[in-house]
Amino acid sequence: MKIAISSDHGGNRLRHEIMDLLSELGLDYEDFGPDSDESVDYPDYAKPVADGVASGKFDRGILVCGTGIGMSIAANKVKGIRCALVHDVFSAKATRGHNDSNILAMGERVVGPGLAREVVTAWLDTSFEGGRHERRVAKLSELEK
Repeated sequence: MKIAISSDHGGNRLRHEIMDLLSELGLDYEDFGPDSDESVDYPDYAKPVADGVASGKFDRGILVCGTGIGMSIAANKVKGIRCALVHDVFSAKATRGHNDSNILAMGERVVGPGLAREVVTAWLDTSFEGGRHERRVAKLSELEK
């Protein structure tokens, strides 16, 4: 599995914690920055992750900002993206199992590093259940037309 990851200035520290986790798990990832804590615009950092996942270059993406809200809104503007804003393990499992989310968004000011590691691990380990959920995910794609 290849992961694209990015943040804005408000999610920089948590992004580094997640990259450490991805390395520990032996997962391949590409970091899209930023390289400092200076203020940046979250859409500029959500776009390359969302484009990369939508194109198939990456299997999944992870985005972090202060709340996760801006990043999730920006990512969901890209056709083919199902970005879920998640701050708990139950929701991480549900969004993969039921919604086949392909990008996870979190907020550094909302969730601490320990819980973030649990959320990311649950999200990465959960497979899409298919079945009745396939019809619903297909309807989400229809909304993009």
